[in-house]
Amino acid sequence: MSAITHHTPDAMLAAYAAGSLPQPFALVVASHVSLCVHCRVALEAHHSAGGAVLETVDQVAVSGNLKAYLLARLDTPFTPQPVVKRSGIFPGPVMEAMKGRAPRWKALGAGVRQDILMASNAGSVRLLYIPAGQAVPDHSHGGLELTLVLQGSFTDETGAFGIGDLEVADEDLDHTPVAGPGEACICLAATDAPLRFNSLIPRLLQPLFRI
Repeated sequence: MSAITHHTPDAMLAAYAAGSLPQPFALVVASHVSLCVHCRVALEAHHSAGGAVLETVDQVAVSGNLKAYLLARLDTPFTPQPVVKRSGIFPGPVMEAMKGRAPRWKALGAGVRQDILMASNAGSVRLLYIPAGQAVPDHSHGGLELTLVLQGSFTDETGAFGIGDLEVADEDLDHTPVAGPGEACICLAATDAPLRFNSLIPRLLQPLFRI
């Protein structure tokens, strides 16, 4: 794997550590952290800082039956959830989202394929398969988009992105991602609003492709 040069922003890592990052973005950040030592160390620092803050907060009165409730919970048998491991190019969080299955690709045209892993009011997460040299139609964004490269590479107006790199795109970015040479580019992408395609055909097909 080449060196990772595009990282999760620190404020986003802090939100992920606090549990306040929306689920679609949390999946992408968790996948990036699993690949990136730099962000893994930064995340641990946020966890440590959060623990230190908790030690300084004032005590708060709780309900009288809290102790009995906690003791009853301790008597409840605990079944640990199995840890889903990385498989091939797919990090553990992605494999967990796919429930251990292989991608179920659906064609979008021009060799581009997708597999929607999650879709809710909070946003959506999908795997994208883009053949080498193929461009994604130029678009801007109605909200935030996180794109993590799992295989291959792509370039756009902001630079080059290889395996493990994370692109953070917002309403200010209008770009045309192009898959690099060699292997097809496979990305994990999360959005909280539909993309804004500049060309007519992608806009007409957008409701069908749910992107």
